[in-house]
Amino acid sequence: MGAKKQWPGQEKPVIVLRGLNASTRCGDDHGIAQGMYCKWRDRLPSDGAKPFERGGVDHARERLEHENRKLKETIGELTVELKKTIGKAA
Repeated sequence: MGAKKQWPGQEKPVIVLRGLNASTRCGDDHGIAQGMYCKWRDRLPSDGAKPFERGGVDHARERLEHENRKLKETIGELTVELKKTIGKAA
């Protein structure tokens, strides 16, 4: 058995919606196990709303990236201060 295919998040709801509109099992058309398809389908009502939430997914990502940059800056500043303190103690 080969490696499992990794499906990008944006493709999953499209596949699920096709399956909901299809008369056949859509998972079969894409080589997806029926159990995996059902898992994606069941997550769609809760996870599928994210793009429509205020600010959307991109806003949340931007906020996290900004927070990540700020944390890295703080770590850098603290590292410099620590090195100065160690240098004075030696």
